[in-house]
Amino acid sequence: MNKSIISIQDLRKVYHVGKVDIEALRGVDLEVPAGQFLSIVGPSGSGKSTLFHIIGGLTPPTSGTVRVADQDLAALTDSGRTNLRKKSVGFVFQKFNLLPNLTAADNIAVAKHISGTANGNDQEFEKVLELLGISRRLNHKPSSLSGGEQQRVAIARAIVNRPAILLADEPTGNLDTENSQAVLTLLRDLNNRLGQTILMITHNPEAATFGDRTVHMRDGRVSV
Repeated sequence: MNKSIISIQDLRKVYHVGKVDIEALRGVDLEVPAGQFLSIVGPSGSGKSTLFHIIGGLTPPTSGTVRVADQDLAALTDSGRTNLRKKSVGFVFQKFNLLPNLTAADNIAVAKHISGTANGNDQEFEKVLELLGISRRLNHKPSSLSGGEQQRVAIARAIVNRPAILLADEPTGNLDTENSQAVLTLLRDLNNRLGQTILMITHNPEAATFGDRTVHMRDGRVSV
């Protein structure tokens, strides 16, 4: 088995709302081997989005150990976590979050610039654009693209700098059945082609079957 690219021990997250403490995560243990496509399934309020944000370095844990791409998140400064996200982690969300005044190509170029790969000549990425089916739509702005096409652009933006890990939070939540199936198939193909580790959060058990492995969350805990 591949070495774990994500390693979590006794992860806990408590939110303080006034005088009330809300336990979002209650002692999560999770190991994710490099190159695995992991689906995380659970109802709203199960803690899966909190787990997603902690793994991505967007939210600090209350306690526990989180190692991502050989980095101990607790030992990183804010700039260190930012650099980890730039170099090692890509994000795909339910909302496409594309810049409306830019073309699809420019939305992707912004991500390349932020990651420091703006001057790269990546023929393999051109093949990925073909796989995503958006090569002929790159000069269009988001308002001229379908929901499925916008999500494909969002995926291209997330993987343009070849992150080792792709975090996808309900990536089909705003798509119809046909486009959902297409996007899930694309994630599966990208995992096979690029060997990226993918963590996909979903409430849909059918969508979860596209992964190699599924874990379930409920009440802030993980079960296999």
